[in-house]
Amino acid sequence: MTVLPTGEQYRLTSAGAEVVVVQVGGGLRTYRDGGRDLVDGFGEREMAGNARGHVLAPWPNRLDAGRYTWDGADHVTPLSEAETGNAIHGLVRFAAWQVVDRSSDAVTLEHLLHPQPGYPFTLMLRVRYELSAAGLRVETTATNCGDVPLPYGEGHHPYLAAGAGLHVDDCTLTAPGATRLETDERALPTGSVPVAGTPYDLREGRQIGDLVIDHCFTDLARDDDGLARVHLAGPDGRGATVWMDGAYDHLQVFTGDVVPEPRRRRGLAVEPMTCPPNALATGAGVRRLEPGESTTAVWGIAPLG
Repeated sequence: MTVLPTGEQYRLTSAGAEVVVVQVGGGLRTYRDGGRDLVDGFGEREMAGNARGHVLAPWPNRLDAGRYTWDGADHVTPLSEAETGNAIHGLVRFAAWQVVDRSSDAVTLEHLLHPQPGYPFTLMLRVRYELSAAGLRVETTATNCGDVPLPYGEGHHPYLAAGAGLHVDDCTLTAPGATRLETDERALPTGSVPVAGTPYDLREGRQIGDLVIDHCFTDLARDDDGLARVHLAGPDGRGATVWMDGAYDHLQVFTGDVVPEPRRRRGLAVEPMTCPPNALATGAGVRRLEPGESTTAVWGIAPLG
């Protein structure tokens, strides 16, 4: 018996679009609509490299030396980014998730994260992907199934596709952040600065060109419906939009400069996050979940143009 690197493949179809969600990591592998790819995904016989499509929990982005203090106790998680000495993107990226509900256009997966070194808490994660004519909707719910309070943060890591034969250099990016977090050589935050008057002011849209982006943005502008939106458009005006509800008040954007060829700068990572990098260590934006308490966040992707 041959088992695919990302386990079972769950295909969703609606209005001529198709999405593939995977068992390993509970993430998004592909999204194709109208004959074009909206995400720069990966093949069914590949691992999900560079966090491609991953669910990032119980923290997104980097944690300095894997260390944090919670309710007076010190914790150290395994380091998953050895070159910088950080723990990155949580603990569930390569875990097997279980299907709890499935139809032709939707699937719900869950994973019970048991106590372990560095995160001695019991956390149930549930992610629902639903495809419709309006696009893909992703709802993530976390529940504290233990008997002590726990720290929680979450994010997702889709790469929007630049387009067939294109690099992100050729695309126009519009993103809503008014503030950018500055980082050190280990990609950990050192402070924040307004984007106004800098190349990172993406609020009105600009061609990416040779701009290198691997930054977290906050102070996200929102439309009348309360959603923040990121648009990536190719030269023909077609592309994709990532939208996120108010639970996501931070946004990481990454132009993929350290991604190995031939995929370098072929996709733009647009990462909705409920807290900034290094949040467990600093406490910034971390959600305290009491025993039995749940929290839910919603984001999605829609065709553009």
